[in-house]
Amino acid sequence: MAKTKQKFFTRVAGWFRGMKSELKKVVWPTPKQTTNNSLVVLAVCGASAVVLWGCDELASGVVRILITLFG
Repeated sequence: MAKTKQKFFTRVAGWFRGMKSELKKVVWPTPKQTTNNSLVVLAVCGASAVVLWGCDELASGVVRILITLFG
């Protein structure tokens, strides 16, 4: 049983070493890139919200007209 635990801890230690090695390869974005990417995300979210709002208003208007005509 002690040998199994040792193998487990050896594997876990190896996993952490590998993770540390991979994290050293990561190229982190600069603050300017992060700001730019955040602004792009906010713009796309805003545009999506406007499009969805427009579709909702259009569908709501169609339903109101149908209710008026057939209700």
